[in-house]
Amino acid sequence: MSTSPPGGCRPAVPVVDAARIQDRLAVPRVATYVEACQGDLDRALLLYRWNAILAGALWETLGHTEVLLRNAIHDALTTRHGIRGIAGSWFDDVDGELDRRARDEIITAKRRARRSAGIGVPPGKIVAELPFGFWRYLLARRYSATLWPAIRHAFPHLPGRDRVQLEEPVIRLHQVRNRIAHHEPLIREDIPARVADVEAVLEAIDPALRAWVRDDGGRLGAIIDQRP
Repeated sequence: MSTSPPGGCRPAVPVVDAARIQDRLAVPRVATYVEACQGDLDRALLLYRWNAILAGALWETLGHTEVLLRNAIHDALTTRHGIRGIAGSWFDDVDGELDRRARDEIITAKRRARRSAGIGVPPGKIVAELPFGFWRYLLARRYSATLWPAIRHAFPHLPGRDRVQLEEPVIRLHQVRNRIAHHEPLIREDIPARVADVEAVLEAIDPALRAWVRDDGGRLGAIIDQRP
C-alpha cells in the first residue's frame, strides 16, 4: 500500500538554517567551501553537497580503475613467478625483493583473507585485501630493475614502455582516492586532469577498458559542469 499523501504530493521538506548545518558539519570543515564562495554560506553548502556528489561519481570510476590496475599487475607478477619456477606465489617473496612496507601489507592482507576464506586462501582474495597504495608503490623506481620488467608487460599500450608515464598518473589517482575516502574537498582538484589520468592508465592496459569504464552516459562530466 502506498504511503504517499493524497494526490501523490511529497511531504514538505523542513527548512534547515544554514548556520545550523554549518555547526553540525563543523565550522572548520565548511570553511574551505565558504572561502571558495566569498563568504556566501548558502552557496557554500550547495558546493559542499556538489563535492559529495562528485566524490561518489569519481569513486565509482576510481574503483573500476583500481581493480583493473591491480589485476593487471598481479597477473604479470604471477606469470613471472611461474616462469622462474619457484614454488608458492609471488606474494611469498622468497627472494626478498619487496620492501618492508609491502611485505607487511601482504601479511595483513593474508590474515584478513583467511578470516573469510579459511585455509587455502585463493590469490584473488589476497589481491582484494591489498590497498591501492600497495600497487602504486610496486611501480616505484626501487623496483625498476626487478619487478618492472615483468610488470610492464601488463601495460602493452604504454607509450615507450616508460615506467614513469604509468607511475605518475597512478600516484595522482591514489592521492585523490585518499581525499575522497577521508571526505576531503575536491574543489581545488583538477578533476578533468584526474579523469585524464584514469584514461591514461586504462589505455595502457587495454583501450577497450577505457571505453567501458568511461561509459557512464556522461554522468561524471555533467556533474563536473554543474559545479555551483
